[in-house]
Amino acid sequence: MRNRRILSIWFPRLAAERHIRRDPTLGSVPFAVVKDIGQAQVLASLSVSAQAAGLYQGQPLRDAHAMCADLLTRLSNPHAEAAFLGVLHRWAGKFSPWVAREEPDALVLDLTGCAHLFGGEEGLARQVDQDCADLGLSVQLGVADTLGGAWALARFGGQTGDDHHRNGDAIDQEARATRSRAGKRRHWERGGAAPTVTAVPVAERLRVAPPGQTHAAIAHMPIAALRLEDHTAAQLARLGLRRVHDLTSQPRAGLARRFGRGLVARMDQALGSLPEPVSPAPAPDRFATRLSLPDPIGLEDDVMAALDRMLPRLCGSLRNKGRGARTLRLEAYRSDSTMQWMNVTLAKPSDDPERIRPLLRMKVEDLDAGYGIDMLRLEAVVHEPIHLRTKVGHLEAGEAVKARLAAKGGLDDLIGRLGARLGIEAITRVQPADSHIPEKTSITVAAAWSEPVRGWPKRGRRRPLRMWRPEPVMVPDVPRLPKTFRWRGRDHIVHAMTGPERIAPEWWLDDPNWRSGQRDYWEVITEDGDRLWLYYAHGGTMSSGWFCQGAFA
Repeated sequence: MRNRRILSIWFPRLAAERHIRRDPTLGSVPFAVVKDIGQAQVLASLSVSAQAAGLYQGQPLRDAHAMCADLLTRLSNPHAEAAFLGVLHRWAGKFSPWVAREEPDALVLDLTGCAHLFGGEEGLARQVDQDCADLGLSVQLGVADTLGGAWALARFGGQTGDDHHRNGDAIDQEARATRSRAGKRRHWERGGAAPTVTAVPVAERLRVAPPGQTHAAIAHMPIAALRLEDHTAAQLARLGLRRVHDLTSQPRAGLARRFGRGLVARMDQALGSLPEPVSPAPAPDRFATRLSLPDPIGLEDDVMAALDRMLPRLCGSLRNKGRGARTLRLEAYRSDSTMQWMNVTLAKPSDDPERIRPLLRMKVEDLDAGYGIDMLRLEAVVHEPIHLRTKVGHLEAGEAVKARLAAKGGLDDLIGRLGARLGIEAITRVQPADSHIPEKTSITVAAAWSEPVRGWPKRGRRRPLRMWRPEPVMVPDVPRLPKTFRWRGRDHIVHAMTGPERIAPEWWLDDPNWRSGQRDYWEVITEDGDRLWLYYAHGGTMSSGWFCQGAFA
């Protein structure tokens, strides 16, 4: 375990500084990010100015406004903060190939065999600190033999035990009368969050435990440095066990029996007795290409000539990974520092430039070049796996398969072109559904994300080509249809009728449209040539009567 070296990078103001990077004016005033906890809002992340005003993390927002009337706040956005941490995850890959995220505001790097490339561990830590300063981010670092030790050094490395022993905080220095005030100690000593970070010199932000010295480095830290659960830390504090060395000097069997094996496991992970590997998340595949132009362009043919150079590179990258582009984004950067972008969605994922180019051509017609375009960027924002097909058999069979695949590809291309004009979601197809209710025998789905159905299931009776909501028919309320009936303001004379076909409602569902009970369906041909689909509802919770629901071709 001593051969491993772990770096923990903690961004204590990540959420607040994400907003400050977008709006630098927030950095000159007290600013905080708030989140909802139950029915109240509390401070989740503070800027340097807000902390200097006496505010602290977890403080109710009403109390914070009472202390600092000039406080500006923004609501917490966990998804945006996670995305920002993902960007920092990619940045940290320059220091080590093994990088893992610790939600919501930390990264962990396995530096084994990497530190010498940056002049040693301290040199690497200083480089990380300098990069974060250039990015406008506050950071605290910890390097140790174990992940738990590095985590503790990054958050509690500046809080040693000596300064607190001198002021009587230790349990062995307390008089009996003062022990009743033990609840007023710092919340982090009772197992809460790490202490609020203040502006400290660079040397104090870089906490490196020499190899084999992790136990000595964290021995005088509070028990919160062991990443214990809040209720476990609170119970230990009530027993007077507030420092790591207080726990390590206790019999392990008694601690495990009273507080569970989780406490002992956390101690072993921090001290290196129990392995805790760094599990890096694989970087997501990104497929994009760009082309910088020596002179601004504005003609449609020039843009297409540039895309002809970009598409093969992009499709080659997709093909190497076995992926196909579903949605592409074309970004056109103008010479006046503005940008226009547009999306193209394919009916089926593809890595063929000849299938993508016509769709881009249709979008380029709407491109506003302005004062000229000096850079183009093409990215596959949505991509899916595709599988290569190997055709086997004699020559005629191979040609038949090729023709069938070409016909299917032509339909996909047609859907893609129509979708480029009308919107890909506007192109739909009908598929069969498993239900005996007439209006539920089919569903409408997006054509781009579905396959055509070759054979529809056969049913006992045929269904009308057009179907609508049942409309009342003006006839006497009897099960037998008379010779003449009135529907849609017209009188119709029955020439022939076929039926009945009885359909019962789905008894396991309470469908409001079928509360009229069982229905007897009839195919009625009028003397005017109309082929209507009428039914008689026998009545249930609604009244009975005749209705028209569709028409045959």
